[in-house]
Amino acid sequence: MVVRTQSGNPYDTEKDLTSPERHILQKLIFWETMAVSLEQFGQKVKKAFLKDWNSSSPVMEGTALKTIVSDMEEKMLARLKGKNIIP
Repeated sequence: MVVRTQSGNPYDTEKDLTSPERHILQKLIFWETMAVSLEQFGQKVKKAFLKDWNSSSPVMEGTALKTIVSDMEEKMLARLKGKNIIP
């Protein structure tokens, strides 16, 4: 799957992310649309990286995933502002 940020940068999840990072991204894609606040989303991000995809150990967040998560936060913030949840 290719994830394209708002700035147009493409990230191929097969090449640019590790297996655990891909699993985490799947969870975060869900939470990006469901979270009711940026704080809640941030908590889900932290939990996902601490718990790992197999509950075995924390996952180190690579540069590509950091960029993708940051972009998700920006989109989520715009969504919340559009719904007048954030002034």
